[in-house]
Amino acid sequence: MAVPKTQGAVARLEEDRDGSCSTVGGVGYGDSKDYILEPLSLPESPGGTTTLEGSPSVPCIFCEEHFHVAEQDKLLKHMIIEHKIVIADVKLVADFQRYILYWRKRFTEQPITDFCSVIRINSTAPFEEQENYFLLCDVLPEDRILREELQKQKLKEILEQQQQERNDNNFHGICMFCNEEFLGNRSVLLNHMAREHAFNIGLPDNIVNCNEFLCTLQKKLDNLQCLYCEKTFRDKNTLKDHMRKKQHRKINPKNREYDRFYVINYLELGKSWEEVQLEDDRELLDNQEDDWSDWEEHPASAVCLFCEKQAETIEKLYVHMEDAHEFNLLKIKSELGLNFYQQVKLVNFIRRQVHQCRCYGCHVKFKSKADLRTHMEETKHTSLLPDRKTWDQLEYYFPTYENDTLLCTLSDSESDLTAQEQNEDVPIISEDTSKLYALKQSSILNQLLLQ
Repeated sequence: MAVPKTQGAVARLEEDRDGSCSTVGGVGYGDSKDYILEPLSLPESPGGTTTLEGSPSVPCIFCEEHFHVAEQDKLLKHMIIEHKIVIADVKLVADFQRYILYWRKRFTEQPITDFCSVIRINSTAPFEEQENYFLLCDVLPEDRILREELQKQKLKEILEQQQQERNDNNFHGICMFCNEEFLGNRSVLLNHMAREHAFNIGLPDNIVNCNEFLCTLQKKLDNLQCLYCEKTFRDKNTLKDHMRKKQHRKINPKNREYDRFYVINYLELGKSWEEVQLEDDRELLDNQEDDWSDWEEHPASAVCLFCEKQAETIEKLYVHMEDAHEFNLLKIKSELGLNFYQQVKLVNFIRRQVHQCRCYGCHVKFKSKADLRTHMEETKHTSLLPDRKTWDQLEYYFPTYENDTLLCTLSDSESDLTAQEQNEDVPIISEDTSKLYALKQSSILNQLLLQ
């Protein structure tokens, strides 16, 4: 193995770019730089021209075969089949193109056996049937240093890009679900999709290359593909219903295609967001104390059906809705004899009508929720529920809002009744004792007496 000779391996690539033009096969790079080759997506560069960083293709380490940067697997397959070289842990290389260009140059300076481990296959077969494969990995200090420098440079570029996007107030985007247009900072659109459509891809400050990310997601939706399970559907309405009913308004966390859009995946060499998160969880477990006496549980807040008011307990929320909107959910439950599932349907029905700015009492639609709320309070339509057949439908089993805490507090228990209702005397109707013989034969008490 050779002594590592990289001190600033990436910097050496920059020096090569500024240095003299290389000549291969009698044709210099300077002779061919005026030709428009790359947009034609040719499989290789004529005349042995050298591929520089920033070009859309990556050359083979040993020959003049070129592959598009998106065809990384084809290049790796080519090098294994044609040149018997294997690159270990390719997914840990932060910049594949610069990595290949670096080793392409180094292999012209020293033999491959100075850098790679030799793996012999079919070692028990006759000599002519044996083959040697070469393994390039970070066991070699020079390779390890190169990977670390590429990682640092990539992280620097990502952080600069992220900061630029955070400060950019000229962002222009359209919501993927309601086609509403947004101008200003990217956070406005992302927060809108999280708040109004329960579609949360993470905090805006944790995302990089936001435009490309949104375009990737939009392309999948245009292809009628679910963002979570990634199944394809026959039309847009079917896809929309599927994502709503299955609560698939989120991206697939196992799809590595999205990793490049999150800063956390660039923080440490070779560690994905899952591994970083797992380490954080382990640290919490290691540092936790056995004494839990100071633990304070913070209950999830439930949101009012008609406004943005939140309450820590369901009792406070019921009081608010009755005082502010003259809507008594417990009374409605008691009068209509609603079980748990009917309560769920009623809450989801009201949520959807309010979300769509439509009064369920008179079916008039308004421009904003504020206008709707004013109308319903003035006309007392909050307590004017439509016929049961209108809201007691299967479609209202599915929540309008994915994180609707109010649904978790509903129950069939009679403890929800008001104190006055609980104290009312319930009449008890005795059995008819005029025909005692018949009573003895048919009464259920007869079975107890026999026992």
